[in-house]
Amino acid sequence: MKKAIFLDRDGVINAMVYDPGHGLLDSPSSSEQFHLLPNVGEAIKLINEMGILALVVSNQPGVAKGRFSLQALEAMDQKMARELGSRGAHLDGVYYCLHHPQGIVEEYRQNCGCRKPEPGLLLRGSQEFKIALNQSYVIGDGLTDILAGKAVGAKTILLGRPKCNLCKLMDELNATPDFIAADLLEAVGLIQQMEGGEGDADLH
Repeated sequence: MKKAIFLDRDGVINAMVYDPGHGLLDSPSSSEQFHLLPNVGEAIKLINEMGILALVVSNQPGVAKGRFSLQALEAMDQKMARELGSRGAHLDGVYYCLHHPQGIVEEYRQNCGCRKPEPGLLLRGSQEFKIALNQSYVIGDGLTDILAGKAVGAKTILLGRPKCNLCKLMDELNATPDFIAADLLEAVGLIQQMEGGEGDADLH
């Protein structure tokens, strides 16, 4: 059985985009808006060098909501692959949930088992690659990522510096991550320590 690092996409691999209409940060909706975050190429190259699968598992409800098309999503995937490739890194697989229960595109308007915090995307990846989920990792910037990882017995790493209200929510939802890291490169460094048998890193 293989090991994998399951990566959320937006906010982990690529930068979020400011939506002035709603005053919020959201996922990019075109390849022009898609930009890798600093050190992501280096981090994923380290995953590749460890011999661990690097798989994206991401909710992309923008398709269901009519914000962007499947063609636009494919163009973003191609740009992600090119930019990672230019840094000597690659992803082994990309899994998206395109659904949303309030979507305007009927085909994708549904409750499903693949929209995180449900673990469907992780289960799909594990079946296709024969992955030992209890020896794998989930890295994300939201509690939905942590809950999906916990549901399959993977170790979980939350990116960012949680505020007190988020810590309280973690306790209420039983969504406390195993580790917290500032960014993807730091998270992969923690995994390197664990995989190298150097003992567990301290929870930040």
